[in-house]
Amino acid sequence: MYYSLTSTRFFDEFFSHQSSTTDAEQLPSYNPESELAKKEKNRLGSAETAMHFIPLLLVLCVVILREALETAVDLAVALEGRGRGGDRGGRGGRGGRGGRRGGRRESEEKDWVPVTKLGRLVRDGKIKSIEQIYLHSLPIKEYQIIDILIGPSLKDEVMKIMPVQKQTRAGQRTRFKAFVVVGDGNGHVGLGVKCSKEVATAIRGSIILAKLSVIPVRRGYWGNKIGKPHTVPCKVTGKCGSVTVRMVPAPRGAGIVAARVPKKVLQFAGIEDVFTSSRGSTKTLGNFVKATFDCLLKTYGFLTPDLWRETRFSKSPFQEYTDLLAKPTAKVVQVIEDAEA
Repeated sequence: MYYSLTSTRFFDEFFSHQSSTTDAEQLPSYNPESELAKKEKNRLGSAETAMHFIPLLLVLCVVILREALETAVDLAVALEGRGRGGDRGGRGGRGGRGGRRGGRRESEEKDWVPVTKLGRLVRDGKIKSIEQIYLHSLPIKEYQIIDILIGPSLKDEVMKIMPVQKQTRAGQRTRFKAFVVVGDGNGHVGLGVKCSKEVATAIRGSIILAKLSVIPVRRGYWGNKIGKPHTVPCKVTGKCGSVTVRMVPAPRGAGIVAARVPKKVLQFAGIEDVFTSSRGSTKTLGNFVKATFDCLLKTYGFLTPDLWRETRFSKSPFQEYTDLLAKPTAKVVQVIEDAEA
């Protein structure tokens, strides 16, 4: 069959054939089953990838739980063994230590072998008051001296336990820093700071350092000298870092007008009434408690008229008991006997 190029039938058949061929070649056939298969394959692949991370997540959770449990156990053991007390029973801060501390202290005092001259004099009963030590400015290097001279009236309180870190080549090394305040509520207070890998060791070391740093606190009157001293003798200021603490004498019955941290220190020092003001970064508890301690330390730094009277000098205990100190101790005698044998 022949068509002329100008005929309409020829062009209609030609273009209809071209369009049908092009549509068949360009448009892909849509298959719902293949699309579902692709989605299922992607889902299975994601699940398989997630399965590889599950063991890692489990290991990470176990490590975190172990670290948290170790820290909690250390803190619980430290608080239980350290003792508490304060005003709620026994010796210490919050009440757990008082009942069973006495027997252990007696055994410690009985087994204590002093290594300093002052310790020998205290053990032998030649020095019966801690004021004798302060009078001659003798250094206290054994905490058992404080236990004997002040006795069970000495209480301690953990002010804060904070973790500190040091960057090393192997990573961060975490230790615990403890702030402990000790005092008898009668003019003697001490502050100790210790850092250790374990909480219990840090608290134990802080208590020892606090006993070694016990200082006398001078007390005075606000107005007339009636009754016992109840407040600071004059205005005093202590400083540590950016924290400054100022104490002003207060009338009887005013109480301790202070924040929680200095209030505890002042109670241990035996101050009943005082006005305080502070400035600086007081949220840094370490500097806050150190500034308060420095303030109490300066109470004996003022020469007031009641101290103008003539001072009667006496011999130092080391001079007074020279003959006793010249004798060798029992331990030295035992060593000599063993060497001779």
